[in-house]
Amino acid sequence: MRVFVTGGTGLIGSAVIAELLGNGHTVLALARSDASALAAEAAGAEPLRGALADLDILRTGAAQADGVIHLAFANDFSSPDALAKAVAEESAAIATLGEELVGSDRPFVTVSGTPWVPGSVSTEADPLPTDGPVGGRGRAVTAALGLASRGVRSTAIRLPRTVHNQGTGGFAGLLTDIARRTGISGYPGDGAQRWPAVHALDTAVLFRLALERAPAGSSWHAVADEGDTVRDIAAVIGRRLGLPVESVSSETYGPLGPIFATDQPSSSTHTRQALGWEPKQPSLLEDLENIQP
Repeated sequence: MRVFVTGGTGLIGSAVIAELLGNGHTVLALARSDASALAAEAAGAEPLRGALADLDILRTGAAQADGVIHLAFANDFSSPDALAKAVAEESAAIATLGEELVGSDRPFVTVSGTPWVPGSVSTEADPLPTDGPVGGRGRAVTAALGLASRGVRSTAIRLPRTVHNQGTGGFAGLLTDIARRTGISGYPGDGAQRWPAVHALDTAVLFRLALERAPAGSSWHAVADEGDTVRDIAAVIGRRLGLPVESVSSETYGPLGPIFATDQPSSSTHTRQALGWEPKQPSLLEDLENIQP
C-alpha cells in the first residue's frame, strides 16, 4: 500500500514510517522544511513538500495514496491562543484529507488522546471530549469517523498522555523539560493522578494494524501502561536530573494545567483482543531511566 503520512519525522511518525516500510508498504511523507524532506528521504520515504496548513498539498498527497495516516500537530502549548490555533489548523487538515477520500473505501487513520472518565478507567467505547483546551481535536476526529458512512475506512488511534522513546516525548517529556528549566521536578496537586503511556515503537505497530485491517468508524487505544501516578513519574525525573521532587502550582503547566491535574487512566483490552496488538517495549518508568542529567 502507498501511504501518505503527515507528521512523519516526529517521535511517533518516524517510528510509523519505519514500521510501514518494514512491512512492505511505501510512504509519501509531508515535509514542511528541507530538513524534514531530507529526514524523510533518509528513512526511505518519498517527501512531499508542504505544511499542514497547505490544504491543496494535503489533497494532492491523499489523491496519490492508497491510504492516509495523519499525525502532524503544531504542539505549541505556550499559550491558550497558540494551542487553539494548532487545534484549528489540524481540524481543517483532517476535514480536507477526509473529503478527498470520500467514496474511495481507502483507510484514513487519525489520532487523538484517550478520553478521561471521572472515577473510571477509559475504554475504546467512551466518547472523546469535545470541550476543554483540546476539545476541537475530539470534534474533528469524531467527524472523521463519521465519514465511514460516506465510503471512507476512517479509524482513530487514541494516544495516551505520554508516547515515549529513550526517555523523551509526551507529557512526561514536558515534565522533564520544565524540571530542567525550573530546577524542580514538579507534579500538580498530590501527584496521585494517573497518566497512561506507550512506547513509540509499540504505537507504530498499532498504526499499521489499523491501516491494514481496522473496520470503518472504529477507535483504538494505544495504551501499554494503564496509568502511572504523576508523582512516580516526577520521582524518576528528579532522580535522573538530581533535582528535588515536589508539588507545584498547576499554573506551571500553562494551558495544559487542567489536563495535567486530571486522573485519566486508560485501558486497551479491546484493542489487544480485536487487532492482536501486544506492546513489547519498555514501560514509561523503565524508559525514563534513559534521561541524562
